[in-house]
Amino acid sequence: MGRPAPSEYGSEMPDPELAAPAVDPGATSTFEPPGGLLVWIVLVVETVTFGAGLVTFAVTRRQEPAVFAAGRAALHQPLALFNTLVLLTGGWLMANAVASLRGGRSSAAARWTLAATSSGVVFLVLKGVEWADKLRHGLGLHHDSFFTYYWLLTGFHFLHVVVAVAILAFLYLGIRAGKYSREDHLDVESGGVFWHMCDLIWLLVYPTIYLLGGGS
Repeated sequence: MGRPAPSEYGSEMPDPELAAPAVDPGATSTFEPPGGLLVWIVLVVETVTFGAGLVTFAVTRRQEPAVFAAGRAALHQPLALFNTLVLLTGGWLMANAVASLRGGRSSAAARWTLAATSSGVVFLVLKGVEWADKLRHGLGLHHDSFFTYYWLLTGFHFLHVVVAVAILAFLYLGIRAGKYSREDHLDVESGGVFWHMCDLIWLLVYPTIYLLGGGS
């Protein structure tokens, strides 16, 4: 069949195939957060879980102000503050790793990721030193209600950091091997989001236990 005949005004009817706009088959209008939706669901669930624990901590603190004041006084504040700075520095390092990979600088991304992984190891070691000191003084899980919450909340966060360090170590090896690049870095973004979740949770745990642990 030939092209449509000219209209009475002398112009041709547009060919539907030529007039239709080109559609990118890979394009999508669905919003996709950095790292993918799944890791953000995990982030929300974990944050709510920790939030519930911290609310329970605060309620119990109001019921036993003297116990919680004594417990907070037994904590090593300078070490906790330094460890907080270590963890936050790790978040900054991982943000640089993701930015470098997005920019096509794989070698720099690998170095930033290794540095972030190392900061996580330092955090875990210092937390182990803090815990060993508590155990030497008999301040275990069942010492009183303050230290029950202390061990449960910091221990649960510790496990998250262990998982995060393992993820970052795996990502570092993948970046070094060329598995991730400017075009394919979703896993690295997901690992970065998980790491930042550890930062966020600690920014809730640290002031609640170490700074506001006592008082009515």
